[in-house]
Amino acid sequence: MWGMTDHPTVRDRATKAAEAPSWVQVSYGAPPRDRGPERTGKVLGWVSVAALVALVAVAIGGTFAARDLAEKEAVNDAVSTSEVLAKSVITPELEDSLLEGDPKAIAKLDRVVGNTDAGVGGFAETTGIVRVKIWTADGLIVYSDEHRLIGKTFALGEEEREVLDKPMTRADISDLGEPENKFERRHGRMLEVYGPVLTPNDTPLLFETYRPYDVVQDRSALLWRGFAGVTISSLLFFTVLLLPIVWRLLDRLRRSQRQREELLERAVDASIEERRRIAGTLHDGVVQELAATSFTVAGAAARAEAHQDPGLAADLHGVAATLRSSIGGLRSLLVDIFPANLRTGGLADALADLAAPLRSRGIDVTLDLDQSEIDLDPEVERLVFRITQECLHNVRRHSGAQSVRIAWREQGEEMVLDVVDDGRGFDPADVLAKPREGHFGVRVLADVASAAGADLSVATAPGAGCHWRLRVPRR
Repeated sequence: MWGMTDHPTVRDRATKAAEAPSWVQVSYGAPPRDRGPERTGKVLGWVSVAALVALVAVAIGGTFAARDLAEKEAVNDAVSTSEVLAKSVITPELEDSLLEGDPKAIAKLDRVVGNTDAGVGGFAETTGIVRVKIWTADGLIVYSDEHRLIGKTFALGEEEREVLDKPMTRADISDLGEPENKFERRHGRMLEVYGPVLTPNDTPLLFETYRPYDVVQDRSALLWRGFAGVTISSLLFFTVLLLPIVWRLLDRLRRSQRQREELLERAVDASIEERRRIAGTLHDGVVQELAATSFTVAGAAARAEAHQDPGLAADLHGVAATLRSSIGGLRSLLVDIFPANLRTGGLADALADLAAPLRSRGIDVTLDLDQSEIDLDPEVERLVFRITQECLHNVRRHSGAQSVRIAWREQGEEMVLDVVDDGRGFDPADVLAKPREGHFGVRVLADVASAAGADLSVATAPGAGCHWRLRVPRR
């Protein structure tokens, strides 16, 4: 261990402050630029999964919609067919004598309908119609290809009467429980289509046809397959077109991220160079001049004492003391600005320099640094120094902490840095998402760690202190 003996009170207080909060990941292991293809692959994978889910959802929804639409279209086809039969086939063959049950008029309709009893083919063979009925407005069946129904009277429903009052053609599922439908029950579920026709004397009659619903379903399935095929193929084509666009956008995003990281690295390097320049200027200029002035004033004080002028000597000693204090303050500022020990004395000395300004402000700092012979990459040393510097900067400016512990140790193939304080803490999610003005330190920490490929996490909460942990692979 380095520098200082352990202080259990400080250590326990700082560690206890950071035990309660859960860890929040700030940056992740591999460098962003190295993980670009991985990130792109993951994003592209998520986009592909989302597109596939959307495709399946749209396909399923479109399939049900297409099925309903196809069924309606099949029913409309049946209605159109019945309208054509009523106007072009049935109406020309109607005779007024049909109302009196004229056998000739019935036989005439048998031929065009295709009644099997007549032995003649008609439209029933080509349209799938299995039953034809013609009704009067009073509910009398004056014609049916099932002759046992002719002359029977049944009550017409409200829909049938409405068709005769307001000429139109309608379709419904047959209620096979009705007595007039007893001869159709063997065919199963039926679709009945009914509309008005007129005799030569303009007597309105109700022309009604029955089809097995299987015919409608077969037609519906045929239409549905065509519609669903077009829908699914269109969605697949759209997805294929979308993937190159997404890939291009991700590539641009990756390049922008890389440029941002390079700019960040250059900014940090430029900041370090500027700190070095300012520190050198202060050290070689102002600090040296103040030191020379303090020696001069001290010599003048000694001469004043020799000449028996105690008042002047006391004043000059006071000035010399003020100059020495100012020089000490400037030297502490130089350590804050740029610690020369990172290059000359190593990481441990540099971290000790960072701790000195906090101690001068009355903050108790414990250093727990592994001094084993570890060959560290200079980039790792600079990263640890930057992270520690920013953590201590936040402690000094925002936390109100009374104690801080800095630990640096080897753990397997990783080096681990812990910076723990017993300050007021903060809400990491809120600070990371919406940093307040003048509170960008957490974002700086995240960017610096991400740019170096380090794993940085924090455990903190309001009133619970703060524990930063940096994990970086040995190189």
